[in-house]
Amino acid sequence: MDVAVFILVVLAFVALSGALVRLVRLPLPVLQIAIGAALAWPAKGLHVEIDPELFLLVFIPPLLFGDAFAAPKRELIELRGPILDLAIGLVFFTIVGFGYALHWLVPSIPLVVAFALAAVLSPTDAVAVSSIVDRNVVPARLMHILEGESLLNDASGLVMFRFAVAAALTGSFSLAAASLTFLYAVAAGILAGIAALFIAAKALQILGRIGGAPAEAQVLVMILLPFVAYLIAEHVGASGILAAVTAGLLTGTSSIFRYLAVSARIQAMSLWSTLTFVFNGALFILLGLQLPDIIRRVPPELTSRHWLFEPALTVLLLTLCLIGLRFLWIWIGDMAAVIAARLGKCKAEPFGFRVRLAGSVAGVRGAITLAGILSLPFALQDGSPFPARDVVIFLAAGVIVCSLLIASLALPRIARGLVEPGEDPGAAEERRARVGAANAAIVRIESLASEGGEGEAAEAWLAVADSIVAGYRRRIAASDEADEARAEAREAGRLELELRHAGLEAERAAVRAMFRSREINDHTMRALFSEITLTEALLKSRQGRK
Repeated sequence: MDVAVFILVVLAFVALSGALVRLVRLPLPVLQIAIGAALAWPAKGLHVEIDPELFLLVFIPPLLFGDAFAAPKRELIELRGPILDLAIGLVFFTIVGFGYALHWLVPSIPLVVAFALAAVLSPTDAVAVSSIVDRNVVPARLMHILEGESLLNDASGLVMFRFAVAAALTGSFSLAAASLTFLYAVAAGILAGIAALFIAAKALQILGRIGGAPAEAQVLVMILLPFVAYLIAEHVGASGILAAVTAGLLTGTSSIFRYLAVSARIQAMSLWSTLTFVFNGALFILLGLQLPDIIRRVPPELTSRHWLFEPALTVLLLTLCLIGLRFLWIWIGDMAAVIAARLGKCKAEPFGFRVRLAGSVAGVRGAITLAGILSLPFALQDGSPFPARDVVIFLAAGVIVCSLLIASLALPRIARGLVEPGEDPGAAEERRARVGAANAAIVRIESLASEGGEGEAAEAWLAVADSIVAGYRRRIAASDEADEARAEAREAGRLELELRHAGLEAERAAVRAMFRSREINDHTMRALFSEITLTEALLKSRQGRK
């Protein structure tokens, strides 16, 4: 009962945070962490012990799968060079640079443990990045690089974290063995994601052949897909995170959706957006719930005279160190790309100083770091306590919060003016696609109408075709590059939407009146309301695009 009540409380505050975020000028993750900390701060407040493996299994696969599914695949492929440079090269650079800096700043932390903390801090959080970074103020190219990096660097960071922990436990480290294990974790993780996608496609195919299978069963298969990918990879000792990301990246480009009924597709997309919001919010609230206990147990190694000032200063310096290392690596990669372009006589597109700084500050840490650091063992193989365990857990939690706060406060100011005013390239591309699709539809409909036969049948075909083609021509006019033509088409479209909304409200009122007078039962009422709601959603989607 206590677990059930706790889950309900967390869900209630996730919903509350969605309303409060419009009243306070804080990014949603920061607000949710603050709510979690407020719930846990009193002595009799909410307290929960996180099982890191269960935490990773429940939260990480669906969130990373959703981010990978929504990521622009074309841009990720085009920017694969800088993405891999950050996702792999920066991870190793951070481990070495941050590890030595931490050991120098806090000598009580053994170097191998410092490397472990550096490894678990090296991955950026895809969920936090998408929540913190405003797409309207950050250049699209940088945003795509940040998304791709955060999807891929979890695997490299956690694999190296495991090596560092193993070295701390055994006192030995083999570079050759570590390299082979890393390559195996990556390759097997990718294969596990592909295998899970194949299993899901076969399950949907079987459900389709049975006939009469409810759409909810198909939706459930899609919901289970990231968990299956993660568990397969973890079972064979590979990266479950990379498996979930692979499944998400390939789902959109695979043929799996052809096995889904139309109703199942609509339900899956709606349910997935809800689950993403819930899991995202619960994740950051759980992170906030851990903070009071971590702060109360400030390790004595970090305090000499001031209980809170010195630990806070240490956390701030370490966060700035991470940002500095990230800036240096981005600058080196940018210069190397310029030199390579000049040698190849290609056009170079270097980042400016402010874009590099924005990319450095936007590398926030989150759930992966927390779950990884909490998985540290309590004791060494000889039974002695794991060295500096409480210290690195405190520092990791502090860096997570500090990186989120710095990004929330500094990024809008750094990025202001980086995006030039004008039409968004993505919107322009969507407009061209709409025109092309509408023209193709007009040609096809007119072709079918001309083959409609003779007499009354031909007149009926032509009348219906004219009505449909008129709608497509309005869509083309609304996408016209001429401002006057677009304004006229948009005004006509606005009037049409207004009338359609009025008609839907009248339909809804009539159905409600028939239900109250018992002309129809509640089953019929729900069926009609579902159709009206779906039509209304489509109209709102059209209105939002205009």
